Amino acid sequence: MSNIPETGRTRRVTIRLVVLQILVLSLLATLGGRLWYLQIRNAKEYTAKATGNHIREVVEPAVRGEILDASGRILAGNEARLVVSVSRTSLLQQKDGGKAVLGRLAEVLGMPAKDVQEKVRLCDAKTPQPCWNGSPYQPIPVTKEATTQQAMQIMERREDFPGVTAQPTAVRRYTGAEGANMAQVLGYLSPVTDDEVSKTADKTGLDRYLPADQIGRAGLESVYDRDLRGTAGITKLEVDNLGRVIGNAGTVAPQTGNNLVTSIDARVQKVVEDNLAQAMSDARNTFDKVTNRNYEADSGAAVVMDVHTGRIIAMASAPTYDPNLWVGGISGKDYQALTSKDSNFPLLNRAIQGQSAPGSTFKVVSTTAAVQAGYSLDGTYPCPKAMTIGGREFKNFESESFGSISLEKALEVSCDTVFYGLAYDQWMKDGGIKPKKDAADWFFKTAHEFGLGAKTGIDLPSEVPGRVPDRQWKQSFYDNNKDAWCAQAQKGGNSFSDQIAKENCVDGYQMRAGDAVNYAIGQGDTLVTPVQMARIYSALANGGTFYRPTIAKAVISPSGDLVREIAPHADAKFPGDQKLLSYIDQATAGVITSGTAAWKFNGWPQDKIALHAKTGTAEVEGKQTTSWLDTYSKDYAVVMTISQGGTGSGGSGDAIRRIYQALYGVDDKGNIDNGKALLPAPQADLPKFNPDGTAIIKPAAYTVDPAQGSVAQAPAPAAAPAFAPAPALTPVPALTPVPALAPAAAPAPSDAAAAVAWDPSATFLDPAPPAGSPAPYTAVDTALEPTNRQGRGRA
Repeated sequence: MSNIPETGRTRRVTIRLVVLQILVLSLLATLGGRLWYLQIRNAKEYTAKATGNHIREVVEPAVRGEILDASGRILAGNEARLVVSVSRTSLLQQKDGGKAVLGRLAEVLGMPAKDVQEKVRLCDAKTPQPCWNGSPYQPIPVTKEATTQQAMQIMERREDFPGVTAQPTAVRRYTGAEGANMAQVLGYLSPVTDDEVSKTADKTGLDRYLPADQIGRAGLESVYDRDLRGTAGITKLEVDNLGRVIGNAGTVAPQTGNNLVTSIDARVQKVVEDNLAQAMSDARNTFDKVTNRNYEADSGAAVVMDVHTGRIIAMASAPTYDPNLWVGGISGKDYQALTSKDSNFPLLNRAIQGQSAPGSTFKVVSTTAAVQAGYSLDGTYPCPKAMTIGGREFKNFESESFGSISLEKALEVSCDTVFYGLAYDQWMKDGGIKPKKDAADWFFKTAHEFGLGAKTGIDLPSEVPGRVPDRQWKQSFYDNNKDAWCAQAQKGGNSFSDQIAKENCVDGYQMRAGDAVNYAIGQGDTLVTPVQMARIYSALANGGTFYRPTIAKAVISPSGDLVREIAPHADAKFPGDQKLLSYIDQATAGVITSGTAAWKFNGWPQDKIALHAKTGTAEVEGKQTTSWLDTYSKDYAVVMTISQGGTGSGGSGDAIRRIYQALYGVDDKGNIDNGKALLPAPQADLPKFNPDGTAIIKPAAYTVDPAQGSVAQAPAPAAAPAFAPAPALTPVPALTPVPALAPAAAPAPSDAAAAVAWDPSATFLDPAPPAGSPAPYTAVDTALEPTNRQGRGRA
């Protein structure tokens, strides 16, 4: 017998032991494979991550580039303010966590200690504002309004304020150069959000947002943010496992942003803003015989465009506001004031976002459409006092009759019934209520060729496209609103709105005769913006080229070198021939000399500075009439519109004349003094710059004195510094009233009696709809909304 004792293991136990051994070996093999993967195959990646775990970034914001006018005047710049900041890292090294330091700091700054403590605490889901949502290693600003005395106390007693700094920091400042406001054009800045920071965390350079960044949210600040923002500096700090700083891993210095030169002339901008405000004020003191109350003149816009390039010389929108309200973060009270219904939404730029029916200013489009449809320039057309179409009477303004007249005369005296007749005749040729499959639709097609119903492509954000109410739009609008119309119709009301709902419920998709004739005089569902009309009248002035409106001219480096020039861009050509252009040119000149605008331009030196115009008075259901006056010279197109502001020439005529007077140096009697002209020709050259990057501003011989309504000798301004101390922020004062023009010799008659391929692409725009597609109907349409009524229009 064997001396080896029996183990007592059964076969079953042996199998279990083998399985256990295999399992242990598998786990060891898996662990070994994982260790090989981490330490050998991906060693570099995880070494970098491990290194990154003890690196913290401190951001030094870059100085933002300036926005300049065409001569180099600073429109949006920077000013040095004393900013007191606190380092949380230093505070946490104090025995009491920095409470004593914060208490002493609050005493020096004259702030409650609680406010200072709240500003330096870190934000989280349970911590309300105020708190710090940036990096805990970033110096946290406590105040941007420190005085020199406060800063000296802090810096002279460093032992009492460890981790506290007081140093000059660049803060945005909207200068109001030459008294110009430009709030909607310039835009504003606000801090990046946590979401924006996290979404760009894996990017570099300008594509990456850092917690300390301020970015453009509107206007030029938004569109050219990448050019203006610059690159922030970053200091990488080494920290231990407790978050304490143990060293410096490197520093990258900040790079100042580039400057943006615009085509805006600050002096002309001031003139346009003041005259728009004065025209609205005058309208509010003018009695409206239709509504038996004064005109409300609740909003308006004006544009001055260089007809040869499409560059914007001035752009005003009313009501307006002080853009400096956004500097350092806007208060809840101020934001509410800017966005409440009572404010009438001053954040809207009504030059590109305010939509309204263009009234008779649209007749240059209808004239072109009629000629393209085959109607002769040499023919005569009946201008009766009224026409009955579809059982409704469509009248001339004040039922004026001119007999048989030419298209030129129809434009000059703004005869509605001539255009009613042309549009109705063409509507019948296209099949009337049962349109042909190949309907020519010349009146709608021509409007699209003029660029209407699509964005112009101006370098400002949130432009709206307007609306050409063609057959496609009618069908789309019907599909979207049929249920609401039918529901309203079933209630059986008798108001005008109820009557429209009943009609539209049945056949709102049809292009009725009333729709066609109303459209021909710029009424009905037609929507345009002031910048679209400025573009159209610029094309009439320059020989037929539709330029894309632009404000920026060039990007300039901080040292004054050219980075890139933003050249004019031609998008399309006038759809008619040169004979038609000359014909319209002659007709619009007649509006100034003997037509609907003549009573406002009496004594103008037309033989030396030829002006051309078309007045428009758009009717709006439930509101007073909208004033339109679209004009041009050989150099400029000047367009003004005032919601609920009266007739075209009555509401805007004086203001438009004053703008031309300032541009060309013309006094009230028609005398020309070239030395007093603000801008007798558009400025083509870029400003020159000093070696330090500041612009060399040529002294103006004369400037406009708003208080006197005249042109006066101006002192020579010095080059503006990159950093300039500025007074405390104050609300924008009321615009200076402009005295009325000397009365004309003739009495004021009524308006009627006195009477290419489309390429809107741009990186800063949403894609513009194709010319034939229906324009969307959005809440923005309510800014300046036209009537849907089928009835008479006005000159």
